[in-house]
Amino acid sequence: MTRKLFVTTALPYANAPFHIGHMMEYIQADIWVRFQRMQGHDVHFVGADDAHGAPIMIAAEKVGKTPQQFVAEIAAGRQQYLDGFHIAFDHWHSTDSPENTALAQDIYRALRDHADGSLITTKTIEQFYDPVKLMFLPDRYIKGECPKCGAKDQYGDSCEVCSAVYAPTDLKNPYSTLSGSTPVMKSSEHYFFKLSDPRCTAFLEQWTGGERLQSEVANKIREWFTKDEHGQGGLSDWDISRDAPYFGIEIPDAPGKYFYVWLDAPVGYLASLKSYFDLGKARARGEQRSFDDFINDPTVEQIHFIGKDITYFHTLFWPAMLQFSGRKVPDRVYAHGFITVHGGEKMSKSRGTGISPLKYLELGMNAEWLRYYIATKLSSKVEDIDFNPDDFVARVNSDLVGKYINIASRAAGFLTKRFAGRLSSDVGVEGRVLLDHLRSAHANIERLYDEREFGKALREVMLLADHVNEYVDQNKPWELAKKEGQDALLQDVCTVCIEAFRLLAIYLKPVLPALTAEVEAFLNIAPLVSADVHRALGAHTIGDYQHLMQRVDPKLLDALFEPPAAAVVEQPKPGGEDIAPTITIDDFTKIDLRIAKIVNCEHVEGSDKLLRLTLDVGEIDAAGQPRTRHVFSGIKGAYEPADLIGKLTVVVANLAPRKMKFGISEGMVLAAGHADGKTQPGVYVLEPGLGATPGMRVR
Repeated sequence: MTRKLFVTTALPYANAPFHIGHMMEYIQADIWVRFQRMQGHDVHFVGADDAHGAPIMIAAEKVGKTPQQFVAEIAAGRQQYLDGFHIAFDHWHSTDSPENTALAQDIYRALRDHADGSLITTKTIEQFYDPVKLMFLPDRYIKGECPKCGAKDQYGDSCEVCSAVYAPTDLKNPYSTLSGSTPVMKSSEHYFFKLSDPRCTAFLEQWTGGERLQSEVANKIREWFTKDEHGQGGLSDWDISRDAPYFGIEIPDAPGKYFYVWLDAPVGYLASLKSYFDLGKARARGEQRSFDDFINDPTVEQIHFIGKDITYFHTLFWPAMLQFSGRKVPDRVYAHGFITVHGGEKMSKSRGTGISPLKYLELGMNAEWLRYYIATKLSSKVEDIDFNPDDFVARVNSDLVGKYINIASRAAGFLTKRFAGRLSSDVGVEGRVLLDHLRSAHANIERLYDEREFGKALREVMLLADHVNEYVDQNKPWELAKKEGQDALLQDVCTVCIEAFRLLAIYLKPVLPALTAEVEAFLNIAPLVSADVHRALGAHTIGDYQHLMQRVDPKLLDALFEPPAAAVVEQPKPGGEDIAPTITIDDFTKIDLRIAKIVNCEHVEGSDKLLRLTLDVGEIDAAGQPRTRHVFSGIKGAYEPADLIGKLTVVVANLAPRKMKFGISEGMVLAAGHADGKTQPGVYVLEPGLGATPGMRVR
């Protein structure tokens, strides 16, 4: 029976370009979608940018743009990644859209006005408020001293030193990371989705207890339902509102209130699908129904591919929102792990252990090398996968080139030169046995693809390729070509090789779509589908063989993992002290100089030389929130703290953090002064000219 599938990936936050984690998820989903289409199923595969929230509003303000302009620029850069890695979404949209606004507000109204009692409630809560920015501060925009261990510069929800968890109001000496000001407490009415309602709990216990989720995800969710002996724990009501100023969707009948970004973000899946239908793209794929008819069809399977870090939203809030607003709930939520490098080390651009997808493409590296390598690591489990450069080179060169491509390259030349590209209409017993063996593997390989066991599927394919290469080595077409009277056998042997190559191409096509298109052109055949495994080419004429894939040069991996080089600046002129010993450009390019804004400055108790600077260097943390850093600078004798707040300066951004008596210093602010302090007394913090913004590279 033909399946009807609606497939999405998690929506990337529109504050930065795609990173390698995005590409891993999209490659996984794309492989699965391509496989389903090869099976003859109807698939509608959509994505969108998650475009709302305070981080985007603040980031846009920093660069002097509206939020809409900011996210539009991010969105404009998406397609080069998707095209570059052959990721074929049917449609890409944005949560900042009329469709998403209408759908989010409709879902909210349905929850609010539910016939069995509203699932929306309000509560007055107290939050920190920035009196300078005139806005309530989310936890990640508040820093202070840990209430447990006293560590400075800790975020408003947890301490990175002692791992304590607390409320922002527990912080000692709190300050806003946006303005450096001391926040004040202020009350506000917030809107909540009553996830603790017995109706929600009962539904979610039933929904998560089936086969919609991986076992490890389902086991984790059971912990979230559990209450202790005191009745504490279990599902809590979800704060779904934020106060103005906020970049998002307004809550109906609640002036000055906006949906928290995590409410409207998953609605973006439906909004993108609706836009896809409204633009006629679904009709172009053969779907004649309207969006409403399609999405309400109980036979349509709604499938989400997501990272393990957002399972809470996708397995509790999202299905409950859909269920109690009268909509169809997801059929499957497939979570995956993270991608690490060098034996589990977390990705980091500054340490040279990150992979930039765009740099990968700019280096001329074949996108399908990465697609194949990632696929060999993927399974149906929620496991992190490791990118090992040596393993990457070995797998691509050994499997794809040495085993698979090698089959065609060893046989095609003899066919075109000796037989005008004509294949035999039939082959010998040995050849038929080999081809039957390859065909008999199709059911297992298809099952593994459908279950997202891509690594296992590819291992099966490469074992088949080994059998084909053993056949080649046993029959030695290069020797048959030298013997008189062996032309018929030579043609049969080479025909078996080409037919085996075609069968392997069917199995590899979901992973290697671009390479397979070249194979189809070389073989003079129509685009391959799974059913073609049951058919033979017969007396068919192939085209001239052109080499299909190059081996990986290990030097490309060295270039891929090189840290970004710092820009070259002019050498200083003499002025009271000798020029330091000559360095090479390689020495200098290790230094990363960035524009920084001094958002706060204060005296350091117990020091007569140091000021403590809070710097905005344009950084975003792992949670997508703006990150500040702190630097101790020996300029106390030259400046009063108030004189520096708001100024721009230059910081050595990649200097290793230094633990000092007064705390950790995360960089070095550049200042000019004479070593003897007499030629021209004073120290002068470097200030860039107009137009510079935090995070800019000094060039």
